[in-house]
Amino acid sequence: MNLKLFNVAPSIPEELKFLETLSYNMWWCWHPLAIELFLRIDPNLWRRVEGNSRRFMNMIPQERLEELAHDRSYLQTLRAVQEEFERDVPEDPGFAARRMAYFSMEFGIHESIRIFSGGLGILSGDHLKAASDLRLPLVSVGLLYRQGYFRQVLDRNGWQIERYPANEINHMPLIRARDARGRSITISIPLMDKTLYAAVWLLWVGTIPLVLLDTEIAENPPEFREITWRLYGGDKTMRIRQELLLGYGGYKALIALGCRPEVCHMNEGHAAFMPLARLEELVRNGIDAETALEIVWRTNVFTTHTPVPAGNEVFEIGLARPYLEPIARAIGIDVDRIIRWGVPIGEREHAKEMSMTVLGLRMANYSNGVSRLHGEVARAMWKNLWPQRSVAEIPITHITNGVHISSWVAPRMRELFDRYLGANWALGADAAQLCQSVSNIPDEELWMAHELCRQSVIRYARKTISSNPSLAGHCAGKTLLDPDALTIGFARRFATYKRGALLLRDPARLLALLTNKARPVQFVFAGKAHPADDAGKKLIQNLVLFAREHGVQDRLLFLEDYDIALARKLVQGVDVWLNNPRRPQEASGTSGMKAAVNGVINCSILDGWWAEAYTPECGWAIRGNENYTNDDDADNFEAQSLFTVLEDEIIPCFYERGAGDLPTRWIQIMKGSIVMSLGNFSSARMVQEYEDMFYEPAAAAFRELTRDNNALAVQLVEKKRRLVNHFNELRINNPTASARLENIHIGDTIVLSTEVDFGGLSPDELDVEVYYGTVDVHNEILEGHVQLMQQVRQIEGNRYQYSCRLECRASGRFGLTTRITPKGNDWDNSIPGFICWPKD
Repeated sequence: MNLKLFNVAPSIPEELKFLETLSYNMWWCWHPLAIELFLRIDPNLWRRVEGNSRRFMNMIPQERLEELAHDRSYLQTLRAVQEEFERDVPEDPGFAARRMAYFSMEFGIHESIRIFSGGLGILSGDHLKAASDLRLPLVSVGLLYRQGYFRQVLDRNGWQIERYPANEINHMPLIRARDARGRSITISIPLMDKTLYAAVWLLWVGTIPLVLLDTEIAENPPEFREITWRLYGGDKTMRIRQELLLGYGGYKALIALGCRPEVCHMNEGHAAFMPLARLEELVRNGIDAETALEIVWRTNVFTTHTPVPAGNEVFEIGLARPYLEPIARAIGIDVDRIIRWGVPIGEREHAKEMSMTVLGLRMANYSNGVSRLHGEVARAMWKNLWPQRSVAEIPITHITNGVHISSWVAPRMRELFDRYLGANWALGADAAQLCQSVSNIPDEELWMAHELCRQSVIRYARKTISSNPSLAGHCAGKTLLDPDALTIGFARRFATYKRGALLLRDPARLLALLTNKARPVQFVFAGKAHPADDAGKKLIQNLVLFAREHGVQDRLLFLEDYDIALARKLVQGVDVWLNNPRRPQEASGTSGMKAAVNGVINCSILDGWWAEAYTPECGWAIRGNENYTNDDDADNFEAQSLFTVLEDEIIPCFYERGAGDLPTRWIQIMKGSIVMSLGNFSSARMVQEYEDMFYEPAAAAFRELTRDNNALAVQLVEKKRRLVNHFNELRINNPTASARLENIHIGDTIVLSTEVDFGGLSPDELDVEVYYGTVDVHNEILEGHVQLMQQVRQIEGNRYQYSCRLECRASGRFGLTTRITPKGNDWDNSIPGFICWPKD
């Protein structure tokens, strides 16, 4: 039956028209007074629609709207929110003014927008919110999943079941993107010998437009329509199609919107096909492919998020080639060259796969991990891309993740912070002032606010368990959770390396904690395993069955369907946030940051962000032992360490009560946790670092590269041609020293000399350097330093002598050598780069 579809919505009175505007911009979800506007209309309906602003607006009874149009108090609040909104979200300057583009496979903005799965998406959502707060001229790109990630249900045996309810896009705050002539925008990309079409939608996050691509349209055959059905679903064919749409198609959508960004940020390897679309666009505008390549890679940013192999997408070359061939033809380069960009140099001869992470790193001048420790891990993990460099010089830096404070702080904590911390506490404050202000919060007020948050979590848990008959039946006759007991939360993706069931390594010690009536302890777990990860599902089942078999299901709970709403409840209301991954497999982790903002104290392995955040004044560390080579042995050791911290430190501290029955020492750690998180781990700080370290330098480089008909980019192509043709002709000797290196003291100065042969290059194109630094037990330089050498004389032809003076300013064991590099820093971050070392 061929139906004409239409929607009938309530008629919004003129006095309330701003509610329509507000409901179409997710700005409301991090502004409490805006949320209050919706709640005051009908709190029960608001909860029933799970905070879905558009569905809510479509369901408000007409008579209620007419009533509100004459409610002076409500209209006064509405005007206050409208004034704040108009200050924060000025008139859109248009897509042409947006200089930076941010590409991500998922975005976690609010629980009602189900286009995210977990940490990567939540981080992306917080990135957009912070960019809006900071007024950055940024645009973001993702996919509009019709089913999104799954909803989780546990069966009577504790086994995870996945459900995929459809996202009703007519009930989402989406606007169909239109071109300058008002026509709906649909883009197309080649998929082998066929064409994929995608509708372009806009979702506004404050001042930031999120561009979403949707393949569920009539122009596509059925197998193409399902490309944007499920996040992280399907086989490798589905994944490569999704990632081509995100990166290659996403950039084409920006062009269709009139946006030509100066800087493009690939958030993980999923978006690594994006540079191909940038290349194609420049070539279409008359720039040759080699010049276009210099412009593109020098103005891209790439963030890697995981050292876990499964998180680094790879595609078989046989699968990727036919998808890349039409793109290569459009750019005017050989498809094998594109494939080689995704393969480390030493593996090209026998390579069977191309890596999206390698492609992203190769096509970006700015690359980073997401914590200080992860930066170190990433440099070691990808050092084979720069085979001539020591690990210390691998050009992958770090920007530690942060969280959007206003999205995660509990209302009761917000009230305290507003009262005692002054203005703009959520956007970063002076460290000394912040420390003093937090210390001024009265202990009794902070503890009362926290206890109310804990009781809120417990009410939520009881309601959640009672709504699932298969779980509630096993808790009959028991009062779930004690509102006064020490409550420990563990909520995250149930991947095996995160060790969600580590406590089960010692059942006797765990039961002793759960059944202690004098100092009761209770655990609340939540999290999803990937649909294909049976090992992760087994961890969930083990927790559920352990609680049931030992009669402690009132003290050890697993809450279903972990999402933003549940995460918000837990990080605001538990006492301790537990995290015990296998180090160093947690790249960052952000749930602990959200907990810390609320005064919840972290207890964690020193991995990810906690490795740089931890001090005894703000939490607890679980002692690890990296000498174990067997995972079982390491797990057993660290489980015992965890129990020891719980028994000897955490539990006594919580139940140590002073005047007024307050846990004074615990409250001081809570305050330390708040200072640490507000001061160092906000997404405002994170996005500002991206702006300062990457976006601004890359934007300046784009303008410089494209000035005067791309003159600088053309020069760089010629420089690269000369370096590629002649660099293997370079020769440099090991340095000779003016003193015996085995007898050097602080304050001594060494004169170092070397001889070089520049082959077909000139001295003006190259630098001769001493490279030195402290060494490890393998005699590898840990932190390298460079001393420029000066030309002493021409020996003959293109052979020269160079020397320099090196002052010894610190004691220790050092290593040094000489090398030749291109002059300047044009090739510092290129893969594999240009460095000539002495031959052994």
